[in-house]
Amino acid sequence: MTWRFSMGHWGRRGGILGAALVLGGLALSLTAQTVTNPPPAPRRPNIIFILADDLGYGDLGCYGSPHIKTPNLDQLAAEGIRFTDCYAGSTVCTPSRAALMLGRHTGHLNLRGNISGGTLLPEETTVAEVLQAAGYRTGLIGKWGLADRGQPGVPQKKGFDEFVGYLENVHAHNYYPTFLWRYDPATGFDDKLSLLENQGGAKGLYIPDLCTKAALNFVRINKPDQFNRYRPFFLFLAYTTPHANNEEGRRSGNGMQVPSAAPYENQPWPAPERNKAAMITRMDADIGRLLAKLQELKIESNTVVFFASDNGPHGEGGVDPKFLQSAGPFRGHKRDLTEGGIRVPMIVRWPARIRPGQVSDFPWAFWDFLPTAAEIAMTTPPKDLDGISIFPLLTGGAQTNRHDYFYWEFHERGFQQALRRGEWKVLRPQAEAPLALYHLKTDPGERQDVAEQHPEIVAQLEALLKEARHDSKRWPIQPPPVRKAADKAAAKP
Repeated sequence: MTWRFSMGHWGRRGGILGAALVLGGLALSLTAQTVTNPPPAPRRPNIIFILADDLGYGDLGCYGSPHIKTPNLDQLAAEGIRFTDCYAGSTVCTPSRAALMLGRHTGHLNLRGNISGGTLLPEETTVAEVLQAAGYRTGLIGKWGLADRGQPGVPQKKGFDEFVGYLENVHAHNYYPTFLWRYDPATGFDDKLSLLENQGGAKGLYIPDLCTKAALNFVRINKPDQFNRYRPFFLFLAYTTPHANNEEGRRSGNGMQVPSAAPYENQPWPAPERNKAAMITRMDADIGRLLAKLQELKIESNTVVFFASDNGPHGEGGVDPKFLQSAGPFRGHKRDLTEGGIRVPMIVRWPARIRPGQVSDFPWAFWDFLPTAAEIAMTTPPKDLDGISIFPLLTGGAQTNRHDYFYWEFHERGFQQALRRGEWKVLRPQAEAPLALYHLKTDPGERQDVAEQHPEIVAQLEALLKEARHDSKRWPIQPPPVRKAADKAAAKP
């Protein structure tokens, strides 16, 4: 089936879509549907998680960027909590998103790298499945990256009532694809959605624009009210901004594809840097439109909005992450287990419960989102998670539970490990290599290895590295997988 998108409506050769898709933009599942489960309590909040792709800790104004304008995200931070010590699930897309969805760190994940062919497993429970079972309407817009077509980990099999976007990573590198994947149970459509505007190399439809339109329609149509028994919703809005278009980058040296470089077109920067900044500011404006829609619908107060990035800034498509200080005060970037690769911006706003204007250095990580979302939704998370709920911290209560340590491993450069406990962090650059030790409070940039001065601390943390992977039969240390050509090309900085 071939479709054409315009900002006014979805069309189809031979006619116009019926009301099932709700004219006026991409409407995700947007007809009234029979509620088969008992409705949740009316006061359960809506949950929106907005995830940027390869956005650095230092790429937002509220995190200290002197270059990039992000007024809407800065305002979001001023109205909620800005976290200074939040960590991504990994230093690349797939395992980071898996940690977010499953509540487990990378030592306990099936997906540990950006390798084609991987998938979430049927026995793995996502946060979307938890919320769906609690009565939430669930939607995914944008990049999934956790399964390909026909695999058990596609969104509609992992708790999402509806989906439009990219399934696997290489497809998501293109801002002007000829198709997206679409799952809409209201019409029975479950297939490729052809985009005529981008056929033949044309760049008529910028996908982040479409994602924003879809998000606006999703919250409008799924607004809790008496007609849907005050059913809350969970929206996972996964932008591809500001990931590079790697294919375009290799061909032209400029992989930062955006319709306009405004407001940076006159900056004396290399074109990829101007375009990257423009992409971030454009995404910020789109997020502002979504926040305004929540206010217009009068659901702003009881909607929890999370914003984060899936890992540190990239060095792809002609971009130098140091040029705009994208990692902030930290060393490294995407594919590094230094702070620049895994420490990310995290903003949470919930006007009904979160006191505005807070800045918190409480350390937490992506695997904490699932149990936190479950507590927000007044339901029970699965057992045997690595994550903890930070609900008390968000709502001004006493956060009595906290992590003893945080753990990461990465398999695309052999076997690397990192672990943080308190203000101490160890790094293992390769399997069996000596550990480097850093004191993050005095050396957040990890410039000075103090392992020789503190052998007792190194020994303690090395024991924890083994403990973090305690179930070695279920989670063996795997050799580097064989990569497809597309994976190798996509991984090149």
